[in-house]
Amino acid sequence: MAIDLTVAAIPFYFGSMGAEALWQRHTAATRGPAPGDYERDDTIASLSMGVASLVVPLATRRLFHEFDIGRGKYRRVVIGIAGGAAIATVVADAISRSRTLEAGVVPGATATADAEAGSGTDDPTPGDLSSVPARTRAQRRNGRSMLRKAAGSTAVAALASTGAAIAGTWAARTTAKKLFRRRVLPDWGSGPLASLAAIAGWDFIYYWNHRLQHESRFMWAIHVVHHSSERYNLSTALRQPVADSLGTFVPYGVLSLLGFRPELIERARGVNLIYQFWIHTETIRRIGPLEKFLNSPSHHRVHHGSNRQYLDRNHGSILIVWDKLFGTFEPEGEPVVYGLTKNIETFNPLRIATHEYADIVDDVAGATTWSDRISFVVRSPGWAYRRHDEDGTVAQHRSEEALPVAG
Repeated sequence: MAIDLTVAAIPFYFGSMGAEALWQRHTAATRGPAPGDYERDDTIASLSMGVASLVVPLATRRLFHEFDIGRGKYRRVVIGIAGGAAIATVVADAISRSRTLEAGVVPGATATADAEAGSGTDDPTPGDLSSVPARTRAQRRNGRSMLRKAAGSTAVAALASTGAAIAGTWAARTTAKKLFRRRVLPDWGSGPLASLAAIAGWDFIYYWNHRLQHESRFMWAIHVVHHSSERYNLSTALRQPVADSLGTFVPYGVLSLLGFRPELIERARGVNLIYQFWIHTETIRRIGPLEKFLNSPSHHRVHHGSNRQYLDRNHGSILIVWDKLFGTFEPEGEPVVYGLTKNIETFNPLRIATHEYADIVDDVAGATTWSDRISFVVRSPGWAYRRHDEDGTVAQHRSEEALPVAG
C-alpha cells in the first residue's frame, strides 16, 4: 500500500506546533496577546477533529458507496425512503393549505365545536371566518400546525435520503481507479514531469472544490468545521471535516481521465495538503515576491477572516494564481477577525462537526415550500441568513398587524 503522506507527516505537524508555541511564548512579553496564541481547549478541539477526520471516513466512505442507486446494497431502501417521504410531504402540504381547512368546514368538526361551545350558529360560508367560533378556529390552527410539522419532518427525510443517494452514487462512479480505465489520454507514467503536472492539476481542482464549499450550503456544512476556530495557528490546520462523504465534489479522478495514475493523484493530494499546513500561522507575516504566485500565511489569513471584505476569498491551495484569475483574490489589509460570522461558542467536537447540519435540518423542517426547502440546502449560506431576516420581518409585520385586534 502507498504511504499516505499526510499521515507520515504527523511528527512534523507536532514538532512545528511545538516550535510555534515556544516562539509565541518567547515574544509574548513584547507583542501582547494575539489570536494566533494557543489556547488549551481550542487546541484540543482542533486535534480531536484532526483525528476524527482520519478515522470517520474509513467507515463512511464504504457505507455511502452502498447507496449507489445502480449497485449499492442499500439503494432500494434509500430510494424508498426518499420517494415515500416526498409523497407524504406533498400530501401534508396540500391538506395544510386547503381552503376547507382554512375556512374550518371539515364535515362535522364545526358542528361539534359549536355544540361544545354552546353556540347555535350555522356552518360558515367557506372563506368567511367571522362566524366561526374561536375554539373551532384554534382547532384549525392547531391542525394546520401539526400538518406543517409533519411535512417538515418528512421533507427532511426526503432530502436527506436523496442527498445520500446522490453522494453515494457520485463517489462510487468517480473513483480514480475507475476513471483511469476509461482514460482519454495516454498514461503519463510516474516521472518528475507527471508528478508536477498532477500536483498542478490537483491544485486547480481543489480551488473549485474549495470555492464550492463556500458557495453551497450543504458543502459549507462539511467545510465549516475548518473555519470554526477563533484562533489561528498551526493546530487550526488540523481542524478538518469528517463528513466529506456527504459532498458532491468535482472528482479528482478527472485527472485519471487525462492519463494520470491514481497513485500519482494520491501523492499530489498529500503534497497539497502538507503545503497547506504551514500557512496556518501568524508567526510568518510575508514571503516576499513569492506572494504573487504562491498561497501564503498572509493570503490564507484572509481566507479565515470573518471581516466582510475577507469572506469567501483566497481559496487556493499551493497557488494563489487561481484566485487572481477567477476574481476571488483579496490581499491582507486590516487585522483579521478569525472564526465565523456567527460563532458557535463551543469546543465540543461533536457540535463542531454537526452544528451546520443541525441548522439546515431546522431550516428545512420550518420551511413551507419545496423551493425554500431545497434552497436552504443547495444555495449559499448567505442566502439562508437573508431568508431568515425576511421571515423575521414578515413575522414582525404580522404580529404588529394583529396587535390592535388582540387588544
